[in-house]
Amino acid sequence: MTSDKKNVSLLADLFIKKGLSDIIISPGSRNAPIVIAFTGEPSVNALSIVDERSAGFFALGMAQQSGKAVAVACTSGSAALNYAPAIAEAYYQKIPLLVLTADRPPELIERGYGQIIRQKEVYKNYIKASFELPVDIEDEETFKNTERMINEAINLTQFPEPGPVHINIPFREPLYGLTDELLKAEVVDYEKEPVNTEQYISELAGVFRKYDNILIIAGQQQKDEEFNTLLSTIVAKNVVVLSETTSNMHDDRFIDCIDNVISTIEANEASNFQPEVLLTFGGQVVSKMVKKFLRDHPPKEHWHISPSGEPMDTYFRLKRTVAANPKQVFSELLKVLPESSSTFFNTWRQRKELLVQRKNKYLGTIPYSDLQVFDFLLKHLPNQTNLHLGNSTPVRYSQLFGSQKKFAYFSNRGVSGIDGQVSTAAGNAYSNKNLHVLITGDLGFLYDSNALMNHYLKPNLKIIVINNSGGGIFRFIDGPAQSGHLEKFFEAKHNWKAEKIAKAFGLNYYNAENMDQLRVSFTNFLADQKAPAVLEIFTPAVKNGNILKGYFAYLKSKSV
Repeated sequence: MTSDKKNVSLLADLFIKKGLSDIIISPGSRNAPIVIAFTGEPSVNALSIVDERSAGFFALGMAQQSGKAVAVACTSGSAALNYAPAIAEAYYQKIPLLVLTADRPPELIERGYGQIIRQKEVYKNYIKASFELPVDIEDEETFKNTERMINEAINLTQFPEPGPVHINIPFREPLYGLTDELLKAEVVDYEKEPVNTEQYISELAGVFRKYDNILIIAGQQQKDEEFNTLLSTIVAKNVVVLSETTSNMHDDRFIDCIDNVISTIEANEASNFQPEVLLTFGGQVVSKMVKKFLRDHPPKEHWHISPSGEPMDTYFRLKRTVAANPKQVFSELLKVLPESSSTFFNTWRQRKELLVQRKNKYLGTIPYSDLQVFDFLLKHLPNQTNLHLGNSTPVRYSQLFGSQKKFAYFSNRGVSGIDGQVSTAAGNAYSNKNLHVLITGDLGFLYDSNALMNHYLKPNLKIIVINNSGGGIFRFIDGPAQSGHLEKFFEAKHNWKAEKIAKAFGLNYYNAENMDQLRVSFTNFLADQKAPAVLEIFTPAVKNGNILKGYFAYLKSKSV
């Protein structure tokens, strides 16, 4: 048995035939045909999550682990708008989502009926494509058009790069009808055009031969050991590679603490660090310092590698976008890449090594604070931890410590919003049995506390809340403190705690207010296998800001 609505019956059939299995449905009435069509299929893993915003991010987390599109389905009206933050994040982070929104039929739109907004192309500014299925399928031509539309929508979630795709599905009442008639659709796969990289490689090799000072910046991407090895081979040719924790690239020769280095470059030596050629790939880059440095000291040429041909002109110097897979480009480039004899690589490498010494010395002098807590956590989290970094203070702190091979790093840096951090980590933990640890701030945790209103939280999900009573980032950046409105309107100072929220939803709770307590609580927190757990670490807000400012001042000192 399935829904008697042919549009959604056809959709469910193609969903399964294309190898998809996961769908998250939020309760409602208008989406009843979706519930009936998908939950009636034994091969479909259907979850129920009440809050659409949380559901969208949970699906994003699942898709990060599987690499396949995860569907989300909601009723009509404002429910659809609640998907928007997760869709925007998926769009900019290139995560495959299939967004299914139930709708009223066209004749009832804008006529005063309840639970109605204009849903057609509602996400058009941050979606790969939008489709609307016909209400009725009564003839062969409509059947074929609908079949083609659904095929195209599902294909686009993966090609030429992954991302979210929207299908709006209008239904007429009654909504709960059943039928034995199972529609059979024909699968049409995406036609991949072969990418000829020969011309790109030839031109790039010419550029690399022309200039000595080559800089590669790795943006956000998922962990890929094969690609990591490839980039390590390239850096051996004296090419400078800048990476971040969210790049998931690990090599002692990579400059993986970008802000540490950039913050110490004096005006009279900036030209020594200025590249002639900049080659970038991957998603967003966290460091604001490197963006400003390269805008102020631009390369002669900037090439960006993007499978979809997206022109990411972050540094306002883009010359060419290479529409190809970065791993393919670097594999071919390695065959013709000459070894540079310039001092450029040593300039960056020596500065990094000096600053590692200064960083370690400074960490040995500071009192209990955010910086000391992060040093402890990153040292003591176990191997093969999936480490989720919340916005915005946690992901920035992590950059100061470099990238560690023992972690797979995740962070919602597509749009870099505060929303959905807990939900995304929960979706990852649901789909992957390894340890998943989220480090988030107090506001990030509280903002997404509906993530705990969820029947699918696993014991491998561990949430660390750094509670410094507000938005700590605003004590580090210029402006808010001088505005006279720091605590109320920027920092959003508060006395709220995570304990009762955690316990209300069945999570085990631990806390710490100093390093001695942290050592004990952290051990018990990680050893807890009975349920997902929260570790709340209270730190001093004012000291945190002063200590971090002191950190960057110490890096510039001549003490080591």
